Amino acid sequence: MPLNPWSEEESNDGLENSNISPTGVLEERLDYTEGFEGRRLKAAIVLLLMWTLIIGLNLVPWGPWFVRGLLLLLSLQAIRMIVARPAEEPDALAGDSSQWPTVALMASAKDEEAVIGRLVDDLCHVDYPSDRYEVWVIDDNSQDGTGEVLKTLQQTYPQLNVFRRSANATGGKSGALNQVIPRTKAEFIAIFDADARVPQDFLRRSLPRFDDPKVGAVQARKITAKPLNSFLLQGQSVEMMLDAYFQQQRTAIGGLGELRGNGEFLRREALVRCGGFNEETITDDLDLTLRLNIDGWDIVFASEPGVGEEGVPNWKGLWHQRNRWAEGGYQRYLDYWRLIVDNRMGTNRTIEVLGFLIIQYLLPMAMVPDLLMAIALQRVPLLAPMSVLSIGLPFISMTLGTRRVYRANHGGENPPLLSNLWQSAMGMIYLIHWFVIMAAVTFRMGFRKKRLKWVKTVHGV
Repeated sequence: MPLNPWSEEESNDGLENSNISPTGVLEERLDYTEGFEGRRLKAAIVLLLMWTLIIGLNLVPWGPWFVRGLLLLLSLQAIRMIVARPAEEPDALAGDSSQWPTVALMASAKDEEAVIGRLVDDLCHVDYPSDRYEVWVIDDNSQDGTGEVLKTLQQTYPQLNVFRRSANATGGKSGALNQVIPRTKAEFIAIFDADARVPQDFLRRSLPRFDDPKVGAVQARKITAKPLNSFLLQGQSVEMMLDAYFQQQRTAIGGLGELRGNGEFLRREALVRCGGFNEETITDDLDLTLRLNIDGWDIVFASEPGVGEEGVPNWKGLWHQRNRWAEGGYQRYLDYWRLIVDNRMGTNRTIEVLGFLIIQYLLPMAMVPDLLMAIALQRVPLLAPMSVLSIGLPFISMTLGTRRVYRANHGGENPPLLSNLWQSAMGMIYLIHWFVIMAAVTFRMGFRKKRLKWVKTVHGV
């Protein structure tokens, strides 16, 4: 089944029957499931249309003007994002702790013997009243020593709850979370990866962002755990700073905040209204991002405190991970395109989402036929001007993002200019793999049979 709606018997609070929107208006719950079928056909249609459009633009005299006009519109949106000022960080929770919200800290672990003990230690030592939070770890039929580690930890930490899934359980991480969330009555759910590092003040500093009743989720800034002793790990560290910068600036202009799986907080009511986690996707966080926004909820970004995670130490592992991210990210546009075009998120977010769709997926897809036409016609590629945006925007954003992190870590002091620019140049070299992956994923999805494949990222290396 595409989504795993919680039955009345499983739910602890009956929220699955609520049709109250974030604005307090009674409305029908949207049916998200109708778009999951026919992904392959939709991907093939998009690919065919894109090739037809690019070949046609190469053959008509006004093709270059069309490209320049699109570049102008996207550039204006990019400038609007860059000049925006992010919201101030709220004060941490203080005062009467009996009034603090209840929260369930959760992680799904499959063969995570090397790191799960460290995560449990972190979660059971957060600076938060023990009667206001609970810890859940889902052992997703691990075949290593994860189960034994968790049994030992339960003797040390009475607040640790362990749920063990059977060998025939389905749905991956989404299915695991859908099984366990109805077992808790917490107002908020915090999701972590098994390799996460969680600071003690994480809850007190993150939860105040839910004071606004329209906020349905909060995503914490992700930090690559040290040591950054290779080009690959350094590149991932800069990439996370770039992602944090994009998140802050996008939400600053009322754009789309996005979930990243690790260090995400969810308002229980918002999650239930959206039907829980989608078990028909390989990126539950990206899928839920769109559904929350379509349902009218805001997702805000928390730059401090950050949640740590391990980087991928080799190119093979990175290739598998980023292919999964790219495919899941593209899937959601194919699944929910009708609701996006129907302007369910509002004009501002719809325009912003379409802009990132063009830059992230459609442009890499279009570069292939454009290059072939350039060779055939013996001229410069028609989309060459778009390189100004596809290279310039991440480079500028990376420079500003790494500068922002440096200032936060050095008392407001600016980084050396040459060092800052070199870090961004290195990051751009590292990001080249995304152009290849995006083009390959959008092509592959249109011609292969539907499948949900998840390749485990090895932790504790």
